[in-house]
Amino acid sequence: MSEKRVLLTDLPWGTSDIERDGLAEIEAEAIVAPDGEEQTLIEQAAGVDAIATCWARVTSRVMDAAPDCRIVARLGIGLDNIDVDAATERGILVTNVPDYCVEEVADHTLALMLAMARNVGFFHLRTKRGEYDLQAGPGMRRLSHQTLGLIGLGRIGQAVASRAKALGMTVVAHNRTGDDHGVGCQMLDLPTLLECSDYVSLHLPATDETEHLLNSDTFGHLRRGARLINTSRGALVDPAALWQALQSGRVSGAALDVFEPEPPDLSDPLYRDERVIVTPHAAFVSAESLEELRRRTIAQVVAVLQGMTPENVVNPQVQDRH
Repeated sequence: MSEKRVLLTDLPWGTSDIERDGLAEIEAEAIVAPDGEEQTLIEQAAGVDAIATCWARVTSRVMDAAPDCRIVARLGIGLDNIDVDAATERGILVTNVPDYCVEEVADHTLALMLAMARNVGFFHLRTKRGEYDLQAGPGMRRLSHQTLGLIGLGRIGQAVASRAKALGMTVVAHNRTGDDHGVGCQMLDLPTLLECSDYVSLHLPATDETEHLLNSDTFGHLRRGARLINTSRGALVDPAALWQALQSGRVSGAALDVFEPEPPDLSDPLYRDERVIVTPHAAFVSAESLEELRRRTIAQVVAVLQGMTPENVVNPQVQDRH
């Protein structure tokens, strides 16, 4: 039996060949959980030296079931499915891959904005139902006369900004620091951004501070008829408040790739509304991005199991203890 064992909590892409090939370099064994439920992971975690997870939640109870675990590696960017504080308390490194799908998410964001701007989703749905009527769609405006407001200006937000500017749009942004990171766009407080933006796109992590950042109060600041794009995290938007904003006309359209909960209840009127474009958390996907993600994540696991420093450590204070 291999000396090292690594738990793969879930395989959204359906295979584990890349992960197994990477672990084979150090003769480590991959243990694939049959599902990502907490109790299953607790049962599977006994004796493992590392955990790699995409969507499954790695809780303190899962970590307690793996006393030899040295790293929890996220196959992705966000960390809301990993109890980072619990990992830190237990001396477990947490890693992610913060820059693997910047181009894909930026492209998906732009695609959703264009689909709303040109009524692509609306006309596609109507024509598939047998209706061929140009006049049925909402009014359309030239994008180069529109303002895009970015909430969050990290790697993806910056990439969206450059794409929007190439279309001639005015780009404004809001973040905690007020730093435009060299993008050259006007930085605004949140209410002002909402008041002046024709499109609002979210590019923030899900934290206690950002949960339901867009709610009934903040939607009240939004320019009437604005459109919302969320390719970041579902928890940033209160879905009940978004539905009310659509009903009142405060929001004229939304394009959502992420949801709360996820997957969402697609029978909910919000997701059935023809003004709302829905994609199944697909923004990060391309053949290139997935291969990069998987190889870099496993490389971080291998580095830790070989006593080396991995590429992206989220809780460096754990390293300082050793």
